[in-house]
Amino acid sequence: MDIDAAFVPSSCTLPTAERPLRLAEFADLFARSARRPRRVSPTRLELALDDDAAVLATARDLAQRESACCAFFTFTFGAGGALTVEVPAAQSPVLDGLERLAR
Repeated sequence: MDIDAAFVPSSCTLPTAERPLRLAEFADLFARSARRPRRVSPTRLELALDDDAAVLATARDLAQRESACCAFFTFTFGAGGALTVEVPAAQSPVLDGLERLAR
């Protein structure tokens, strides 16, 4: 899978060699389990993930690891597989890239 990583900010502390792998993890999760991505605002993206324990465990793990290297992300999990991703306004291009992966 060839994923354009141009949207990854220079402030990301994940080693450069690991970035394509992380993006592939998001792309795989979204391709298998995400429905109805909805951009609520320039800084907020809502997704519906499959309401499955394994999917949600994978998503929570991925969100936790992503928040560790890009602390500006806020991942909020709600009932029924709802996932909200928020970023500060300065990071909206990063959310644009994540939204492209989800679509």
